[in-house]
Amino acid sequence: MMRSGNPALNKKTFENLTNTRGSVMTLDGTVNKTAISLGLLMVAAYYTYSKQDLSLIIPGFIGGIVVFFITMFKKEWSPITVPIYAVLEGLALGGISAIYASEYTGIVQQAIFLTFGIFATLLFAYKTKVIKPTENFKLGIVAATGGIALVYMISLVMSFFGGGLEVMNPTNSSWLSIGFSLFVVVIASLNLVLDFDYIEDAVDSGAPKYMEWYGAFGLLVTLVWLYLEILRLLTKLNGRD
Repeated sequence: MMRSGNPALNKKTFENLTNTRGSVMTLDGTVNKTAISLGLLMVAAYYTYSKQDLSLIIPGFIGGIVVFFITMFKKEWSPITVPIYAVLEGLALGGISAIYASEYTGIVQQAIFLTFGIFATLLFAYKTKVIKPTENFKLGIVAATGGIALVYMISLVMSFFGGGLEVMNPTNSSWLSIGFSLFVVVIASLNLVLDFDYIEDAVDSGAPKYMEWYGAFGLLVTLVWLYLEILRLLTKLNGRD
């Protein structure tokens, strides 16, 4: 049984899919859709980043969450919803990146480089079988991702009462806080391996053509998470200077 910590790619993602047109999902097609989605995200992010427009952060994320759930429950709409999701997330990420850049020069460029570097490295490791997503590997990553999600939820609830977990605070540069962020970055990175495995299994099973967009969507979700956590980690490390 396949498992993934990514809510967009789980064991039920490719169940009960009907292929009415005969066209099937391909690896090349998924790569192309992923490149298009990332391109849209980066263009939207550059707009808000260059304009220093922070007003689109909340609308971008709220809109992104709405489209996220629409895409999960209506996978056949992916060719339309995934580009919209990419633009909305880009608008939000651009504003957030501008906030971080105002505190530390060059931190956004470093985070982008590290995110794509990790993506390329893990894709190479997966294709060359250096990393093999065994069942135990998947269980470990899913369990760790679930634990991190629980920490996020606790911190969110505490924030409603004026608090929050200190390890989640980007201004907390203690070694415990840095260690937590490093752990989250590692787990977010390894979720990419599970995403690669899911996409490859979907291709092998002859999933419908529109699932190329959905595969790109799954990767986008993980990459956004990874980028934000790298930004948080770099901020904590810079705080120790």
